Amino acid sequence: MSWESFLYMGGYAVYVWPAYGVTALVLVVNIVMPVLQRKQLLRELTIKQKRSQAR
Repeated sequence: MSWESFLYMGGYAVYVWPAYGVTALVLVVNIVMPVLQRKQLLRELTIKQKRSQAR
């Protein structure tokens, strides 16, 4: 099996590679979004805590 035949996927490369791309994108988003949301939540909680301590 050559790299060319692997990349060509028996004529189905047009369907297979975009499917891999979409899958990789979804996995990255599923990792990145919770991290960003956690940082935002911690920022908001810190601000609320500082406001409540200032009273």
